[in-house]
Amino acid sequence: MAETLDLQTNESLKEQLKRMKEENDRLKSDLNRYHVIMNNTLDAIFICRKEMKIVQANEAAARMMQIEAENLINRSVLDFLYSVPQEELNKAVKKFLKKGHLWKEVPIKLDSGATKYIEFLARDGIGEDYFFVVMRDISSKKILEREFSMNEQLFKDLFDRAVDGIVLFDKDGGFIDANLSFCKSFEIGQNELSHLSLRHFTDGENKKHLKEIWETLRRKGNAKGELPVKLRSGEEKLFEFTITSNLISGFYMSIMRDITEKRLMELKLFKSEERFREIFENAMDAIVIWSDDGKIAKANESACRIFELPMDKLVETNLCTFIVDPQKKYKQIKKKYEKYGEIREEMLFQMANGQFKELEFTSKRTILEGQHLTILRNVSDRKRMEKELRESELKFRKVFNGSMDGKVLFDNQFRIIDANPLASRILGMPDEELRAYTVPDILSLFDIENAGVPARKIDLEGMDNEIPFLLSSSDSRKLEFSFKRNIIQNMNLAIFKDVTEAKELEERLRKSDTLHVVGELAAGIAHEIRNPMTALKGFIQLLQGSIEGEYSLYFNVITSELKRIESIITEFLILAKPQAILYEEKDVTQIMKDTADLLNAQANLVNVQIHLNLTGNIPPIYCEPNQLKQVFINILKNAIEVMPGGGNIYVTIQSSDQDHILISIQDEGTGISEDKLKRLGEPFYTTKDRGTGLGLMVSYKIIEEHQGRIHVESEEGKGTVFHLTLPIRQNTEERRSGE
Repeated sequence: MAETLDLQTNESLKEQLKRMKEENDRLKSDLNRYHVIMNNTLDAIFICRKEMKIVQANEAAARMMQIEAENLINRSVLDFLYSVPQEELNKAVKKFLKKGHLWKEVPIKLDSGATKYIEFLARDGIGEDYFFVVMRDISSKKILEREFSMNEQLFKDLFDRAVDGIVLFDKDGGFIDANLSFCKSFEIGQNELSHLSLRHFTDGENKKHLKEIWETLRRKGNAKGELPVKLRSGEEKLFEFTITSNLISGFYMSIMRDITEKRLMELKLFKSEERFREIFENAMDAIVIWSDDGKIAKANESACRIFELPMDKLVETNLCTFIVDPQKKYKQIKKKYEKYGEIREEMLFQMANGQFKELEFTSKRTILEGQHLTILRNVSDRKRMEKELRESELKFRKVFNGSMDGKVLFDNQFRIIDANPLASRILGMPDEELRAYTVPDILSLFDIENAGVPARKIDLEGMDNEIPFLLSSSDSRKLEFSFKRNIIQNMNLAIFKDVTEAKELEERLRKSDTLHVVGELAAGIAHEIRNPMTALKGFIQLLQGSIEGEYSLYFNVITSELKRIESIITEFLILAKPQAILYEEKDVTQIMKDTADLLNAQANLVNVQIHLNLTGNIPPIYCEPNQLKQVFINILKNAIEVMPGGGNIYVTIQSSDQDHILISIQDEGTGISEDKLKRLGEPFYTTKDRGTGLGLMVSYKIIEEHQGRIHVESEEGKGTVFHLTLPIRQNTEERRSGE
């Protein structure tokens, strides 16, 4: 029985050993498979103890950590996670120990300093003291994810900020999304996109064009071109587009650029080029375009005419070959042009046929690099005309400035443009001051002779040309004024002549002629009357002696009137024949005193006082004393007669200068009007009721024979002043010629 038990036990042991062997073989086989799988897997696998120490690592782990597998043993798996914050790492370990598994994506740092991004999986289940860790290198995936994220953000930024319109639409053309530029260009809101498509913005022929674009897009997957659209506001725009398809999503993306303004600019540029071509070809001035080396690249017909060359020969000719003496002036012009890029000058050019021409030119660099534009004009004729004009102007200026008359040029608004030196002297103004006046301003300084009105009141617009009239100034000057309108356009000529001396001479000649006529008449009358007067005078005296009584009054009147007639005859004879005058040196103050003494009795009868103001140091003068006395008597008697109610006569004698004395006789009578004042001294003109006018005429003649002059000032209601100017020493030759 014991043997039976032993046999059974042996069999059982054998069976157990067999099973154990089979189990051992299976385990070996599993272990081999495990080693094969572990060493050939792509993921890094670590077997770790609970204290995180690595007890085994596969080849993928060694490759990932760039360390030999045996060098990983006993290292903590946490050594490679030190880029993870310690606090976060502690939390992860606690979580793993509690739950038995952990999954994270974390960066690790190798001993070499390299960084990798891994997918980390820790799980227990291989014993109480062990767990395994699987690490997968996802660095490339993270790089791709980051690049994708960056690209996605970049696309979003580009999409949102692009100047061009970007739109996404489906296969039917319906809008899915669009950026702000597209919405702004199409004048729609982003909330309206889902309800709209490109068809809503096309009509007529453009719909057909859109259909062709769609067919091209479906056939080729992309399309580009131009599409006219009409916005809801009615505005029409032109867009340049590029459409690409996304085969994965089935969407289409189009970039659309508004080229409406560009097309308008191109059209304007085209028209501008057309205008330039038109101007270039038809310009009267020569236009040439030349390169940096001076060769003419293009020229118009006017350039051919100026340079005397046909077009085929002018083009490619160097512009410098036409320049005469390209040394001094040319170098200066070239230097200036190189500095500023433009110039305007004149130079002498020699044409192909040898002809010399003065050309005015303007050169400028064009917008095209290496090209220059020059416009030339032949100014030879203009230069000749300018020279002739300068010569003509010089001649005119010499004639104008050398004229014997004062000449003033004025425009149609009577503004003075120019005046010759004589006009400045006549009008008493410097040339600069004269130009600030108008002709009416000048005329306002004068009165019109015999018109009695200021010259400023004359209407020049209504006057005929070349009708002169006489102006008188406050200083007794006489000016003859005339003018001629429109000698050239907007240019008129005024002429001023100082005729003061001429008028005085004319007046003296007139008076001299009058005196001559009166003298001849007086001579005849005096001789014819004197003889009967002598007989009448004798018989009256005889009758007066024989007849007495009541007739004596009549005889006195007759005798008085006969004496008056006799005095008139005497004055006639003074005018009628030359007097034998003996000039001698006399004291004129004494002559005046004697005259005053003679007339004092007559003056006292009418209560007139004669006041003498005879200043000392009056030199004696050469004169005929009786004649001067006659002049003084005539003037003083007139002064007494104009003051029948009494008054004062003031007589002043003084030196006017070193060669003349001035005698002034002033009364307080009624004065003389201006028109009568001008006629004083004329024969038979008098302001008195019973005067003949011969007294003043004789006085004027006597003073003239003494080489003096009489000037009369008078104001109505205030009195009259006679100014007698006499030379201290007379010109003997002049006196002889007068005699």
